[in-house]
Amino acid sequence: MEQLKITGNPDIRLNGDIRIGGAKNAALPIMCATLLTHDPVQLRNVPTLRDINTTMKLLRELGVSVSELEHDKVTVQAYGTISTKATYELVKTMRASILVLGPLLARFGEAWVSLPGGCAIGARPVDQHIKGFQAMGAQITIEHGYIHAKAPEGGRLKGASITTDMITVTGTENLLMAAVLADGETVLENAACEPEVTDLAKMLVSMGAKIEGIGTHRLVIQGVEQLHGTTHSVVPDRIEAGTFLCAVAATGGDIRLTHVDPSIMTSVLDKLTEMGVELELGENTIRAKMTGRAKPVNLSTTEYPGFPTDMQAQFMAVNAIASGASDVTETIFENRFMHVQEMNRLGANIVIHGNTAHTEGVEAAALSGAVVMATDLRASASLVILGMIAEGTTTVDRIYHLDRGYERMEEKLMKVGAVIERVRSAEEA
Repeated sequence: MEQLKITGNPDIRLNGDIRIGGAKNAALPIMCATLLTHDPVQLRNVPTLRDINTTMKLLRELGVSVSELEHDKVTVQAYGTISTKATYELVKTMRASILVLGPLLARFGEAWVSLPGGCAIGARPVDQHIKGFQAMGAQITIEHGYIHAKAPEGGRLKGASITTDMITVTGTENLLMAAVLADGETVLENAACEPEVTDLAKMLVSMGAKIEGIGTHRLVIQGVEQLHGTTHSVVPDRIEAGTFLCAVAATGGDIRLTHVDPSIMTSVLDKLTEMGVELELGENTIRAKMTGRAKPVNLSTTEYPGFPTDMQAQFMAVNAIASGASDVTETIFENRFMHVQEMNRLGANIVIHGNTAHTEGVEAAALSGAVVMATDLRASASLVILGMIAEGTTTVDRIYHLDRGYERMEEKLMKVGAVIERVRSAEEA
């Protein structure tokens, strides 16, 4: 198993340019959406990530033609004989695999998809997906660990008015992809409006879908007979960008992010400014300068355009060495504080009270390197941030979590001054 070995330094400063890749959380549903047409779909700005590779493997298992991912580009074509069964062996490793359910059901009239797996950060039920498909006339059963969905007689879903009980990103994406090929009009109320959902909707429109209300909580879809191929560039990854900005907030220095979209990062940029980071925003660049010690910030996670749950752990890492106390409240996932114990191993002073983590900031010099374990994707990134500051060596185990959502993170950090390398664990050496 691979690890990250970090040689920390309380006086480290990061300086240089970092290129931001395409958004994993946009690329995954977009790749699944290629099932909606038999024409080739060319995707650009696709990141090289573990989850992307899993999705490519899943699509190939279904019979889809998927080119090799080269220079951030991949071509996908779902023609010929396509299987409608997504097996447990692949779906268990990634919750986003549930996103093949809507496209398979809409285009082929039936789908078998294993109940999903992925990061252990709390329940992310698929009941809202099922409720929406049933409203569109699908028959849904759970059999032997699989969701079996079947369209009404005639093989096509029917347009419907659907209001989800909560805002759900993957639920919105799945129902949106199903609705574009349904008979009649579908209205999705309480829809997620994250930039990644908007990116998916824009690609579907470029394929011939008819969607109104993009970027809002109410999507109106007029179903069409079929979609055609397209070329689409995936939106930049706002979470990767935010992570590197948190890194410079913690270490100090001067970095410039390229291939980024500041317009979809307002809540994160506002909190960084509150911490004392000086930001210069360009059309697709962000320059961040940090001098002195970060100021603590209180935050509460919520749906877009509020503060994203995927940035909670990284901000907590900065709060850990900030000049005062702070509270971080997690409202999206009930089990997303598993990184707290690992941060405290490095010398942080964080106490959990229900769904709020209270942090008393310590001096950077009070941190010391240790062996820590990545418990989920974003927790991994937060441990890397603290590891760069902690005196001595920090070893981050289970970095396969990190590789699910960050493209060569250690290489990007090395180029701006971090001392970090990927190694094999002692047991395998």
